[in-house]
Amino acid sequence: MSAKKQSTAPAQKAPAPKAANAPAAPAAPVAKAKNVNVHHLTRVEGHGNIVVAIDKDGTVQTCRWEVPEAPRFFEAMLLGRSYTEVHQITSRICGICSIGHQLASLQATEDALGIRPSEQTVILRKLSLHGENLQSHLLHLGYLVLPDLLGVDSVIPLAKTHKKELTGLIALRRLSNEFCQTVCGRTTHPQRLIPGGMAKTPTVAELRELRQKLADSVDGLKGAAALFGAVKDKLPAFQRKTEYVGLVAHGEYALYWGQIGSTMDRRKPARFYRDITREYMVPQSTAKWSRNMMESYMVGALARFNLNHEHLSPLAAQVARDLGLVAPCHNPYYNNLAQLVECVHSTEDSIALIDALLTRGLRREFPAKITPRAGQGTGAVEVPRGILFHNYEYDDEGRIVQADCVIPTNQNHGNIQHDLDEMVPGLAALSEAEIELRTSMLVRAYDPCISCSTHCIDARGLEDDNPRGVIFVRA
Repeated sequence: MSAKKQSTAPAQKAPAPKAANAPAAPAAPVAKAKNVNVHHLTRVEGHGNIVVAIDKDGTVQTCRWEVPEAPRFFEAMLLGRSYTEVHQITSRICGICSIGHQLASLQATEDALGIRPSEQTVILRKLSLHGENLQSHLLHLGYLVLPDLLGVDSVIPLAKTHKKELTGLIALRRLSNEFCQTVCGRTTHPQRLIPGGMAKTPTVAELRELRQKLADSVDGLKGAAALFGAVKDKLPAFQRKTEYVGLVAHGEYALYWGQIGSTMDRRKPARFYRDITREYMVPQSTAKWSRNMMESYMVGALARFNLNHEHLSPLAAQVARDLGLVAPCHNPYYNNLAQLVECVHSTEDSIALIDALLTRGLRREFPAKITPRAGQGTGAVEVPRGILFHNYEYDDEGRIVQADCVIPTNQNHGNIQHDLDEMVPGLAALSEAEIELRTSMLVRAYDPCISCSTHCIDARGLEDDNPRGVIFVRA
């Protein structure tokens, strides 16, 4: 019996690369065959491979994004678990997005059991997401992306060449850790977020101190924006029109709550997430791929910016203009610029949310009383890498009988492949080292959390002309 409801989309082979239909010869002559085999890609979470083969006349023979990551068993782990345990288990899906996984889990549980958290709880949850956004984006930008833009292999050499800028980014990231600890009780795998409310709320003094630190960090964010603005020309000028998917909500830059929005489709409630994600399998990936209106779509900071840019805070909107980030943007490398814009927005909006809490008065609240019942519910939140879905079905005793988690990187894998398909033919005249750099930067631009996206599958037969389908195996 499967731990995950089988997708209605049929199992498929990997789509034929667009590169195969590209002109036989590139604009510049190719002196020799090129072979790039990145195994495993560095400065990303999890294991992913880039395989490119270009023959002597410039024809792309192979262009493949592979996900060989070992399978994960989290959905199977949830079976039979009580609603009181589920959010703590799912936070362990990711050490970077543990807050977002908890919140998506809590939303799904509360939806299934008919629980409605208070306004104060919702504000605190929004704050926790902002803290996680800052944690993840600053880590990715400062430690994983910046070395590419400054021409070094890692962040270590920057301690000598760009000490001031690097220490500024480190200080911002340290604050983001303190932010999460203040609201959630811990920097990662939070303890205070529980069904129906908060196990403990931060004190007025703690919120005031956090507010002041956030206000003091604005100059540091401006410095980071100036640094990335000075090196943004190192981001390749590659564009490919695709569909962008993310949460949308009236009057706000949606992160915690909303409907599923798309640049090419009508809005849909979160419970219709399967109609959007339409997952399917390909031979080279232990993670499923997704598609909606096009052959693939993108989620993450750039998707959110394209869908919600009019709701950015004032300084975030100004930083976007200064960086030349204008919606709609179809350059996947600019996802990194969108992440920086979101850092500014998360800081400004967090200050506003703390002000709202302090103005209305921080109340001592007890979590909602919960009566277990049978039901099904869906949670949808924006984590740093994009929209995340959790769907649970509970029995009469409040125990999980079915669980489904659709991870943002899962949804991005197909788009990464199609970006590579379109980009690589134009790189044929470059050296193998330059092709490796350009393609690696592209994947890193998505900030993939590859290990979170994989599932336990029986993929035997996928290479056959008539594959028998994919079976999701319980541990």
